[in-house]
Amino acid sequence: MIELLNVNKSYNGKIKAVDNLNLTVRDGEILGFLGPNGAGKTTTIKMITGIINSDSGNIKIDGIDIKDNPIRAKKQFGFVPDSPDMFLKLKGIEYLNFISDIYEVPMKERKSKIEDLSKRLNMDHALGDKIQSYSHGMRQKIVIMGVLIHNPNVWILDEPMTGLDPKSSFMLKEMMREHARKGKSVFFSTHVLEVAEKLCDRIAIINKGKILRCGTIDEIKEHFKTNESLEDIFLEVTKNE
Repeated sequence: MIELLNVNKSYNGKIKAVDNLNLTVRDGEILGFLGPNGAGKTTTIKMITGIINSDSGNIKIDGIDIKDNPIRAKKQFGFVPDSPDMFLKLKGIEYLNFISDIYEVPMKERKSKIEDLSKRLNMDHALGDKIQSYSHGMRQKIVIMGVLIHNPNVWILDEPMTGLDPKSSFMLKEMMREHARKGKSVFFSTHVLEVAEKLCDRIAIINKGKILRCGTIDEIKEHFKTNESLEDIFLEVTKNE
């Protein structure tokens, strides 16, 4: 579970990127986090993951406050950032072992996990190659594998399907569903509204640092008295702001 309570963040003391944000990602659900560029999505994600601190408010991961217990809180989640260009000098297997060491994953368990993930994401043939030789999609997949290696309760995914081939994209969506069915949480930020509409249990739309609407697709459509697509509703909501 992720809980944000009265969270605020300003830059230069003037520009309010996040404005009194309240949001909960429940156990057993995939929550889609949507918003136009500059809406506050990236700032929110950076605060949830502890990359930056909020000015005020509380953020908890599985009940653990990210400010009070940052290391313990960070052990509860896996984070896929919007860019996979990291640790390029390492081989794929070296990167996965490095991440496993950080999260203290036992050797037997990590070996089994690496074998499973590399087969599911079709990466078993490339683990001996340096990450800098990978395509963008392969880099995305190795980062996803690293995130899942310690089997975190909470997944925080920022545009995770960018660069993935259709088969790998489908597999990741299946893995997200499996994770939620186990009673765990997925926080999924995306610009692909069709995927969000089909995949997510609830949707939160943010603009100018505020949550404009949050609920199931049916609840949002009921509010607007419409059967239009999520794309049409999203454009209407953000246009009014």
